[in-house]
Amino acid sequence: MSSFKLSTSLGRVGAAAAALLAPAIAFAQEAAPAAAEAVAATPVPDKGDTAFMFICTILVLFMLVPGLALFYGGLVRAKNMLSVLMQCTVIGAVVMLIWVTYGYSFAFGGSDSSYWGGTAKLFLSGVTKDSTAATFSAGVVIPEYIFVMFQMTFAAITPALIVGAFAERIKFSAAVLFCALWVTFVYFPVAHMVWDANGLLFKMGALDFAGGTVVHINAGIAGLIGAIMVGKRTGFGKDMMAPHSMTLTMVGASMLWVGWFGFNAGSNLEASGGAMLATVNTFIATAAAIVSWSLVETFTRGKASMLGGASGMVAGLVAVTPAAGIVGPMGAIVLGLIVSPLCYFFVSVVKNKFGYDDTADVFGVHCVGGIFGALATGIFASASLGGIGYAEGVTMSGQLVTQASAVIITILWCGIGSAILYKIVDVIVGLRVPVEAEREGLDLSSHGEAAYHS
Repeated sequence: MSSFKLSTSLGRVGAAAAALLAPAIAFAQEAAPAAAEAVAATPVPDKGDTAFMFICTILVLFMLVPGLALFYGGLVRAKNMLSVLMQCTVIGAVVMLIWVTYGYSFAFGGSDSSYWGGTAKLFLSGVTKDSTAATFSAGVVIPEYIFVMFQMTFAAITPALIVGAFAERIKFSAAVLFCALWVTFVYFPVAHMVWDANGLLFKMGALDFAGGTVVHINAGIAGLIGAIMVGKRTGFGKDMMAPHSMTLTMVGASMLWVGWFGFNAGSNLEASGGAMLATVNTFIATAAAIVSWSLVETFTRGKASMLGGASGMVAGLVAVTPAAGIVGPMGAIVLGLIVSPLCYFFVSVVKNKFGYDDTADVFGVHCVGGIFGALATGIFASASLGGIGYAEGVTMSGQLVTQASAVIITILWCGIGSAILYKIVDVIVGLRVPVEAEREGLDLSSHGEAAYHS
C-alpha cells in the first residue's frame, strides 16, 4: 500500500474516531469547570489561620501552667505553695482527659438542644485530620482538631480559677473531684448555651466574645459558693495570712497577660482584623485597669501596691474578655478604667463586710469584673461608641437587657449547680483537711514535700 493510501486510510479512521469521541470530549469539557467549582466550593483551612490558632492554643495553656499556678501560689502562705501548684496542674490535666472523652461532645456535639451538645462526638467520634470547624466568616474553616484543642484549654483553665477561692484548706481529692463534676454539669452546658449556634444564650443574641459568662462569671460564682461552703481558713481574721511572694504573683500575672492574647485574639478563630481588634483591646483595657487600680489605692491607702497592680491587671483582662472583638479601643480603655474601682470595692469593702474567706479574690475580681464586662459589652458594642455595631434591628437597650439576662441565667445555673456539687463532694470525700493538717500546711500534709527549705 502506498504511503498516500495509508495516510488517507488513517485519516478516515481518525475522523471516524473523532466523530465518535466528540460527545465524550464535549461532556468532559463541560464537566471540568463543574468539578472545579465543586472543589472550590469545599472550604479548605488556610495554613495561616491554622498556625495562628495553634499559637493561641499554646498561649492559653501557658495561662494555666505556669501562669495561674504561680499567680495563686504567690498569694498563699509559703506552706501551701505547692498545694496550689498541684491543684492547678492536676485539675487541668483531668479536665483535658474529660474534654476529649465527652466534654467536647457535650458542648459542641451538634445537638439542636438549647442546653447541651449531645453524644454524637463522644471520644472525638468523627473528628479527623481532614474534618473542619466553621469560623465566623462564611466559607472560612479551620481544622477541627485545633478547635477541639483551643476549646479544651478554656475548659481546663476555668475550673482551675475556682481553686483560688478555697485555697489553703481544701482536700486535694475534693478539689479535683469537684472540678471534674463541675465542668460536666456547669461548664459544658454554659459553654454550649453561649457559644454553640443552637445554644439558649446564643439564640437570644447574647454577646460574649471570649468567655465573660462562660469562664469568669461561672468560675467566680463557683468560687464564692466554695469559699462559703468550705468555710474560712483556721485563724482567719487573727493570724497573719499575707501573700508569701508578691514576686511570683507578679510573674504569674504577667504570664496571664501574655497568655490572654491567645485567649482573646484566638476567640476570633481567624488571623484577621477581628483578631487584631481583640489584641489591641487586650493591651489597652489591661493597661487602663492597672493605672486605675494604682490610683484608687493611692487615694484610699496613700500607696500603690504590687498586689494592687497585679489585681488591676487581671481585672482589666477579665472585663475586656467578653468585649475583646466587639468594642472599639476607646471603649476598651473605659472598661479598664471603671472595672478596677468596682473590683477594689468588692475585695476591700464587701468581702470584709460579709466576712467570707475568698483567698485569692476569685469572686471579687473574676465574677464582678466578668459581670461588668458582660454588661458593658452591650453598651460599647454600639457603632456610635466605636464598637462593631449591633445586629440588625437591635438597640442598645435591647442588647443590654439580653446581656443582663445572660448574666442572670449564668449566675443561677452555676450557683445552684455548684452548691449541689459541693455538697455531693462533701458527702463522698469531705471538703476540708483536718485542722492539724491545715496548720502544718497542705504542702507537707497533702503532698509530702515543701516548696522551700531553710
